[in-house]
Amino acid sequence: MGEAAFDDDVLIDSPARADTDPEFVANLRQAIADADDDLVRRMLMPLHEADIADVLEQLSGNQQATLVELAPDIFTGEVLAELEPDAREVVMEYLDTAHLAAAIQELDSDDATEVVEEMDDETRAAVLAEISDSDREAVERSLSFEDETAGRLMQREFVAAPEFWSVGHALDHMRDASEDLPDTFHDLFVIDTGFRPVGEIPVCRLLSARRDVALSDLMETPRILVEPETDQEEVAYLFQKYHLVSAPVVDAAGRLTGMLTLDDIVHVIQDENKEDMLALAGVNDAGLADTVYRSVRSRAPWLLVNLATAILASGVIALFEGAISQVVALAVLMPIVASMGGNAGTQSLAVAVRSIAERDLTAANALRVVWRELATGMVNGIIFAIVMGAVTVVWFQDWQLAGVIAAAMVLNLGCAGLSGILIPLGMVRAGADPAVASSVFVTTVTDVVGFLAFLGLATLVLL
Repeated sequence: MGEAAFDDDVLIDSPARADTDPEFVANLRQAIADADDDLVRRMLMPLHEADIADVLEQLSGNQQATLVELAPDIFTGEVLAELEPDAREVVMEYLDTAHLAAAIQELDSDDATEVVEEMDDETRAAVLAEISDSDREAVERSLSFEDETAGRLMQREFVAAPEFWSVGHALDHMRDASEDLPDTFHDLFVIDTGFRPVGEIPVCRLLSARRDVALSDLMETPRILVEPETDQEEVAYLFQKYHLVSAPVVDAAGRLTGMLTLDDIVHVIQDENKEDMLALAGVNDAGLADTVYRSVRSRAPWLLVNLATAILASGVIALFEGAISQVVALAVLMPIVASMGGNAGTQSLAVAVRSIAERDLTAANALRVVWRELATGMVNGIIFAIVMGAVTVVWFQDWQLAGVIAAAMVLNLGCAGLSGILIPLGMVRAGADPAVASSVFVTTVTDVVGFLAFLGLATLVLL
């Protein structure tokens, strides 16, 4: 087997930067191509699981598959949990059932559920049959909840103690049950005789208190109690609002069944932000291993919608074909009006979608925000009407044409600001995601209004 040439000291002694080092990734690709499993292990084993995942995601699907065959032991439970879904799907196709079962049992229930849900039905059944009864029950209960809910996201391992215990009792209990504790936890939940959470105590406060202090004297009332059916975006909002690091999850009877932790919520916030950003552009998340076919399949439908709206805008232009043929300058200037309106509408839309996602835009302040966006669009329209009017006079020496484009600019930018806020609000009221299709509607409105205003005014004034 050949060996890729590289500096061992650089790549092994500085593992934290390996995921951003092009030379490291290039050397790993060469080691995979050479089928040098020993070199692959020496390069990847010193890295943190998250860094291993980042490096693997820079490989092609074929390289990922080859890597699994060369060094399957690299794919621990933590590495699988850190991988993006598309890369995890490729990797798990080539790992045997026993390996996957062992990896699942290394993880807390929330991470185990995230990995298992990516498996096909046959693999999932085989893997669940090989893990312990308690682990299988925890995963199956989590999978019974809808995707992107607190029940799917929650961790079933938590630390709880009755309110009549003292600090000493709680600490001794945790030491005795150390093997069953979550890998990471920040709060101890205080429960009543019905196993309902009545308080929570940060671990730092617990450790600094005297042993004889009662938990009931030390606890604070939980700021939120999360039901399993709660949407994960709502949970993320509550974590942000109340600055939480963990929160109890309760069933319909109010009994403590699990907890949500900040590390999972950070992922939710990132995923929701990314989803909104991509939705505004009419695309989905394309991993580095995605094929051309998958990318085309996800983007072509939105391009088809855009084509339909472009034809609509062109139909408006066709109504004024005679005016354009008589005044050629109209053909030169009309894209400017539409383009400025489109950009202004996109600005307003981005602000609106973000405000809706963060719960800043509500029924109580919607009217004020609508007025602000309309006024902002009108003021910007006046500013750029003056600029574009001056440019038109210098360019075409035509004061009437300058007045027409100035008036059209004010109308279209005002309409852009208004549509940028009203369209996402309307979609929310209709129960739809405002990020998914708002941009198409806003662009259509600004194009149609821009062309109609400019060419219509030109027909009335100039002809």
